[in-house]
Amino acid sequence: MGTADLRQLGGRDRAVLRANAADRCTVADNNGNVLDFDGLCFCDQFAGTRLVDDGLVTCAASQMRLTDAGRSIFAAAA
Repeated sequence: MGTADLRQLGGRDRAVLRANAADRCTVADNNGNVLDFDGLCFCDQFAGTRLVDDGLVTCAASQMRLTDAGRSIFAAAA
């Protein structure tokens, strides 16, 4: 899909962005696989990878962070 915009993001992806903005998300690896929110495993195993591939989040050291593009999409969704 490449760089996503708000129209392309479903509710689940927007929820992942919100959780990231609130620092509630951890990941098992740097590819965005296996997301945990508040210590609970997230059911969509592809959500993190989708958002990494779209350039909206980055993953490092078990943390997922919004990129500048992710912050602008998140701000537009609020």
